[in-house]
Amino acid sequence: MSLTALALCSRALLRLGAQPIASLTEGTAEAEVAANLYPGTRDALLSAYPWSFATGQSELPRLAAVPVADYARAFQLPAGFLRALSAGTPGRGRGIPYRINEGCLHADADAVTLTYIFRADESTFPPFFAACLVARLAAEFCLPLTESTSRAEVLFRLAEQEFRQARQIDSQQDTPRVIEGFPLVDVRG
Repeated sequence: MSLTALALCSRALLRLGAQPIASLTEGTAEAEVAANLYPGTRDALLSAYPWSFATGQSELPRLAAVPVADYARAFQLPAGFLRALSAGTPGRGRGIPYRINEGCLHADADAVTLTYIFRADESTFPPFFAACLVARLAAEFCLPLTESTSRAEVLFRLAEQEFRQARQIDSQQDTPRVIEGFPLVDVRG
């Protein structure tokens, strides 16, 4: 079964002990809570860690507008942009100073390659992230639907455990970074 926002919200509602929903617009309290809390919760969880499935690189188009101060050029952020990880020159995804300001990237470089977190489609969520998101959604849905703070606290603790486990699984899908140009090592010769 392909993952969708509806499927993820229904799983979270089942985990909470509530009735699953057939549509995010069906008019029930569960559907209203899910429709209002899902987008922000998904984006916050995607932004919280550089997930391998939601990290991309893009050469940014330069804008005609010039920043007021500090940097010489402005660049358009990609569609679905959530958070910047690094910026570099073409062919290298990091290494230049930049600032995200007023919905665009400011830098002194002539061209910028941005490494960033984007809003991934639900169908691309790996099982470990889907489980993490369902746990977080159940915790978020708990208070508005059950008014039980103690139950919400337990669900938030479980969601935090799922988050740690998902981060650990995701981090094992990449070669560990090496320290480059560390001054204390360079001094030792």
